[in-house]
Amino acid sequence: MTDSQFGLFSLVSDSGPVVLLVLFLLLSFSVVSWAIIAYKFSVVRKSRDESDEFLDCFFEVSNLDRVFAESEKYRNSSLARVFRSGYLEYRAAGNSGSVGGASVERIRRAVKREANAESKRLGRLVPFLATVGNTAPFIGLFGTVWGIMNSFHTIGLTQSASLASVAPGISEALVATAAGLAAAIPAVMGYNYFTQQIGSIERDLDDFAGEFAAACIEKTDTPRNL
Repeated sequence: MTDSQFGLFSLVSDSGPVVLLVLFLLLSFSVVSWAIIAYKFSVVRKSRDESDEFLDCFFEVSNLDRVFAESEKYRNSSLARVFRSGYLEYRAAGNSGSVGGASVERIRRAVKREANAESKRLGRLVPFLATVGNTAPFIGLFGTVWGIMNSFHTIGLTQSASLASVAPGISEALVATAAGLAAAIPAVMGYNYFTQQIGSIERDLDDFAGEFAAACIEKTDTPRNL
């Protein structure tokens, strides 16, 4: 294991400045990608878990005031945030006199606006993973081409195609290729995972918007204390 680590370190340390720059860039991409993956995994998981809990509360409790009070427990829930936005509009309409058709439409717009804001919040930083997944292999390929060019250049200078003359350039090429794939693969997997999860949350938000509007219409058609 020590010999392998020493060999890899030697390959990197013996690389030329261009390949070192490529490796540094890919390493930076990889570190940032893993940081984003860890952060977004936590955000998305909390949103889904707390949204499931809030949804149970929403259907179990018929009193919207009580639901609003309970929603404060789910600060990371996308559904709870959307509900609070719509509820505040609902209360504003109720305080102004009555909740009519125009008020219900304003509530729908408030819910839709907050749902769009939640989609943007959840999707923030995720496109960077797609950028890394798309560009890292090509950056690694650039290092690969550069390493092979160095090998041919060495062959031309030494007039020899021996292993000793071409090995450094080939080593640079292989290291750059491996680094590009190592940066791209986790980024692509993370992007696909978060895209699927966020899409599922967005569908839940759309469904909930309809449920909340229906609840407001029910309150309008059947006036009673909240």
